[in-house]
Amino acid sequence: MTTITDSHCHLDFPDFDDTRDAVVARALEAGVARMVTICTRLDRADRVRDIAETHAPVYWAAGTHPMSAADVPLVAVEDLVTLAEHPKFVGIGETGLDYHYTAQTRAIQQQSLRVHIEAARATGLPLIIHARDADEDMARILTEEHAAGAFGCVMHCFSSSAALAAAALDLGFYLSMSGIAAFPKSGALREIFAAAPLDRILVETDSPYLAPPPHRGKRNEPAFAAHTARVGAGIFGLSDEAFAARTEANFERLFPKAVG
Repeated sequence: MTTITDSHCHLDFPDFDDTRDAVVARALEAGVARMVTICTRLDRADRVRDIAETHAPVYWAAGTHPMSAADVPLVAVEDLVTLAEHPKFVGIGETGLDYHYTAQTRAIQQQSLRVHIEAARATGLPLIIHARDADEDMARILTEEHAAGAFGCVMHCFSSSAALAAAALDLGFYLSMSGIAAFPKSGALREIFAAAPLDRILVETDSPYLAPPPHRGKRNEPAFAAHTARVGAGIFGLSDEAFAARTEANFERLFPKAVG
């Protein structure tokens, strides 16, 4: 397989504290030539930035995860704009809506999401969206905000409904394929991806979570993006090399700061 990019991982998490150098090395050996490590709380931004500065193949993004939105101060647009001045900072988020465990904080989640969208517009960097059990509000807010001013966006670890996929794709957004798409019982999700334009597909791990087969149940890591990419190639009826090349072009179109 030609090289691919893990467009979303969490290398700052404690799961990698003792093995981070080896994890990055294994990714490179597996053909995963770039990784975007995502900061989910701005009080950890320095740590995530340091990882990107230490490892040449690693880039970073930052935002407030929706499940933390009620537990930390509301992020300011200016704070995100300042972070975006770093040469390896490539995206805004992850942000979004999660009503699975934290539906009681939906109001602050929505407020936080709109702040992140404003920062995406201000910086020209893509928005990185987490969506779980909030499809209707997510589609509504993204559509409203895009009408007020365009921005790029990826629906990270997409595993929501066909309706939300269609709404995102209609806005010109991207869908990112995680290990969930490789699970045996994810046939309906694979059908959603198969119906999407190939030029809007990215690949990610969301590691340390959601390891694809044959590593399911183990700690996920960026190297395992290669397994998900092979499943993606099958979904689109392409060779591994052709699918990898297309998703690389997609990544570089959405995340131009990570090129070169």
